[in-house]
Parts: sequence; structure tokens; C-alpha cells
Amino acid sequence: MKEKYTLSVYTENQMELTNKIAIMFLRKKISLESLNISSCEIDKMYRFTIVINETFEIVNNLVHQIEKIIDVFKCYCNTEDEIIYTQTALFKISTNVVMNDQGFNFLLSQYNAKYLCIEKEYTIIEVMALENKIDELITLLLQYELIEFIKSSKIALIKSNEGFANELLKMDNN
Repeated sequence: MKEKYTLSVYTENQMELTNKIAIMFLRKKISLESLNISSCEIDKMYRFTIVINETFEIVNNLVHQIEKIIDVFKCYCNTEDEIIYTQTALFKISTNVVMNDQGFNFLLSQYNAKYLCIEKEYTIIEVMALENKIDELITLLLQYELIEFIKSSKIALIKSNEGFANELLKMDNN
């Protein structure tokens, strides 16, 4: 049965790895739900956060293949219950709605929205939440003068008391 998995991949070379992972996923016909590449707690290292919906067998095989790539130090595989995660969304709304509709402001307060920019014609609002909450808000904002929006990819941390930096130190000491 397919389940949502989050892969956390640590590497020093983000450009080559991006290409290698894209080819690997393309060959296996695995669709990415989300991909985030960022710096991490270790200087000159990057963390890839990849979200896929697949069976455990396919994901387990994929993790082993990713770890065989020379530039990859470690690939963690976690289910939704094993991580803390969030996404960010930016919304551009007509400033007229923001200033004149009290129901709109109440709606935003329910989602802990922050105003980032208020201009004469439009207002930019930021929301950090789980994907289903962001999708719910998008549906609600379509009833207002929603000009455009964008969602970030998922960012996640593993629910463990040790991070990859400690594991890397242990590897270096062996």
C-alpha cells in the first residue's frame, strides 16, 4: 500500500545530486510531491527534503540507491508520524478586501496569518501551516479577491534527539 514518505538526504554537492536524483526518479516513474534543497546545520552541506507517495518496498530500495551515490552522506526515510513538518504560503489579495471586510480579517486570524506587505492595490499575506490547512485556506480565499498565491515545498525535521551532525561525528571517529 502506498504511503507518504519524507526522505532527508545530506550531501556536499547539490548540483550533481539534483540531476542524479531526477534521473533516478524518472527511471522508476516516481512522482515527487515536494522537493526542497537548503543549507543545513553542517557547514558546506545541503539537505534535500523529498516527499513521495510510494510503497515501503520501493522507498526502501530507493534509499539504498541514493546512499550509493558518492556525494551522499546519509539518506533518512520517515513516515509522517516520525517528522515535524510545515509549509509556507504567500497570498496576494486585493487591499480593498483586507480593509473593508471584517469577516476576511477574522478568517485570517484563524490561520495565524501575517501581513507582509500592504500596498494600494494588493496585500501580501503569509501563512505557515500543514498542507491540508493551506489547501483549506486557498479554497476559502477563492471567495475573496485572491489575485495569486504560492506554496513552498515541505520542510521537515526528524523527531529524534540526535541530528545528522552527531551521526557524522560518530562516522569520523570510527
